[in-house]
Amino acid sequence: MGVNVRLLPGHHLRLLEGAAQLVPAMVRAIDRAQRLVHVETYIFHFAHAALAVAQALERAAQRGVTVRLVVDAVGTPRLPPEWARRFDAAGVQWRSYRPLGWLGLAIPSRWRRLHRKLCVVDGVLGFCGGINLIDDCDDVVLGRLPQPRLDFALQVSGPVVAEMLEQMEQLWWRMQAVRSVAERDLRRAWEALREGVPWLDEVLRAAPPVPPEGMRWPEARGAAAALLWRDNLRHRHAIERAYLKAIGSAREQVIIANAYFIPGRRLRRALIQAVRRGVRVQLLIQGKYERFLQYHAPRPVHQALLAAGVDIREYAPSALHAKVAVVDDRWATVGSSNLDPISLLLAREANVVTTDRGFATALRRRLEHLLHTSGRALDLATLRQRPWHDKVRDALAFAVMRAVLFLTGHRY
Repeated sequence: MGVNVRLLPGHHLRLLEGAAQLVPAMVRAIDRAQRLVHVETYIFHFAHAALAVAQALERAAQRGVTVRLVVDAVGTPRLPPEWARRFDAAGVQWRSYRPLGWLGLAIPSRWRRLHRKLCVVDGVLGFCGGINLIDDCDDVVLGRLPQPRLDFALQVSGPVVAEMLEQMEQLWWRMQAVRSVAERDLRRAWEALREGVPWLDEVLRAAPPVPPEGMRWPEARGAAAALLWRDNLRHRHAIERAYLKAIGSAREQVIIANAYFIPGRRLRRALIQAVRRGVRVQLLIQGKYERFLQYHAPRPVHQALLAAGVDIREYAPSALHAKVAVVDDRWATVGSSNLDPISLLLAREANVVTTDRGFATALRRRLEHLLHTSGRALDLATLRQRPWHDKVRDALAFAVMRAVLFLTGHRY
C-alpha cells in the first residue's frame, strides 16, 4: 500500500501511549545497551519523567557505551548547564541541531527543524513516534496540564531499526562535518564524512538478529513494516505520498489522530473522495488553543471537510500531540509527522508504517474509544454561523500561513 515503500517482514511492534509508557521502555533498553545508544528528539525537558532518560544516558556512557544525543535548537534551546556538564563528564556526545543565531526564525531557511523522535539501542531495538522527552503533564506552551497529554510511539525490532540508525548516523556525521567547516578545519570535516559509514557497518554487523532476552513483546510478531522519513533532499514527500496511497485505497474506514491538521489540497481531496466512495473518515485533532496560526488557519479546511461528510472531533480532556492513522485494519502508521505544512514541507520527520492486521486493529480500537469518549464533535452549522469577524480572522490566518510558506518557496 506504500508508494515505492518496501515493506519488510520480521518486525516485533509494540504501541506505546504517552511518556508514561515510552520512558520506562527506553530506560530499560538503554540500561541494557552494550555498544550504542543514539537519540534524536525535538524537545528534551530535563524535569519530572524525562529525567529518567537523561540519567540512563549518563549511566550508559559511564560504562563505556557510545551515547549520542541530538536535540533541535528550537524545541530545546539549550541544555541545562548542570546536565551539559554531567553529559560531558560521562562522555555523552550531544549536539544541538541548527542553532538559530541572532536573527532567530526571521530567516525562512531556519524553519527546517529536526522534528523526528527516534532512539536506537545497539542497532537492534528502536523507538519512533511523536512523543518528546517531556512529562505527559508538562507542556512548553500550555504549562502544567490537568490531565496527561495524548501521544503515541512505537517500540520495534527488525529491519527498520537498521534504517533508523543509518538515517541518524548520516545526520550525525553531517553535523560533525558542518561543525568542522565552521571551525575552518576542512580535513576534519572530510574525515567526519568518511568515518560515518564504516563505523555504522561495524555496529550493524555486531547486532544480533533478534532482540536480547527481556526485550520481546507480544503485540505484533513477524509484522511487515517500513520506515518513512522526510528530509529536504530525495525524500521530501515520502510520508505524504504514503498517506495518499493508503487513503486512496481505503474501502471502509480511515481514522487519523493528528495534533496539527492542516492538510494540503491533495490530502483534502483524497479524504473527500474517500467519503464519496462510502468510506467512513474520522479525525481526532487538537482541541486546545496553543498558537494563533495553528488554531485558526485550519478552520476553513475543517469547514470544507465537514461539508463533505468527514467526522471531525477535537480531543477534549487535555492536549493532543499524536500523529497516527489506521486504514481498514490493514495499514497503520505511527510517527512524528503532523499533516500540516511544517511537517510535510520543511521538517525532518520519521514514521513507521505497517500492514500487520493485529497491530492496526489494536490501534483502531484505541482510537475509536478515544473518539467516542473524549472527542468533542465539530458542527458544520456552528462553523458556518460563527460571527463574521471570526471568519475573517480564520481566513486571515490561513492566508498568512500560505504567504509565509511562499517565502520558503512552497505552495500549499
